[in-house]
Amino acid sequence: MDILPLLDALRTIACNGLNFATDPYDRERYERLLELASTHYGQALDLPPAAVRERLRRELGYITPKVGAEAAIFDPDGRILLVRRSDDGRWCLPCGWVEPNESPAEAAVRETREETGLVVRPTRLVDVFTRKPADGHGPHTAVAVAYLCVVVEGSIRGSHEVTEVRYRRIEDVSGWHELHRRYAEAAYAVWREGESAGRSALSAAGDARPRHDRVQHQGPRAPEGG
Repeated sequence: MDILPLLDALRTIACNGLNFATDPYDRERYERLLELASTHYGQALDLPPAAVRERLRRELGYITPKVGAEAAIFDPDGRILLVRRSDDGRWCLPCGWVEPNESPAEAAVRETREETGLVVRPTRLVDVFTRKPADGHGPHTAVAVAYLCVVVEGSIRGSHEVTEVRYRRIEDVSGWHELHRRYAEAAYAVWREGESAGRSALSAAGDARPRHDRVQHQGPRAPEGG
């Protein structure tokens, strides 16, 4: 049995109870629940229980999933911009947690600038992904909001958070961070759909031009070769 989903439920009940309960006996019970959750979190994740408890107590208000933002940026050849993380050496999209007073789209722009040096503009929502503790990628439920983005300005550079930044073909990448291959493949499908729609629109515009505007070859064809 995977204990992380159970611990996530316990700490949610405990923190929400401490946030709203006024009866001292109820608060004592919620404190005990938080202590139990922290102890077993520490054992499961090899962290000091006291540090876990302090971190959980800092979460104010009603407990909700953490929200992250991902930026999917493609070059004209369909390669996606990836960063190699300095903490685990794995590849991922530019990403990070949404900060207070910030929208997911704004977070995607900020994280991309911080990690790659590029200023981007979100153009389309790719999808919203849910990562649960049972997925094995963290102790809490998290929601990842992925955007298709285009580069507005800037040049690629690294940061203390990443060791490498470059465009890569999805199928050539090994060592993905958590669920980022899934994010990348979903983004590629959206990007390819947009590219196909753009080519179709250009083709339709060309077919709609009057005959006299179309370029027609007149006279003999130039010989091929040298």
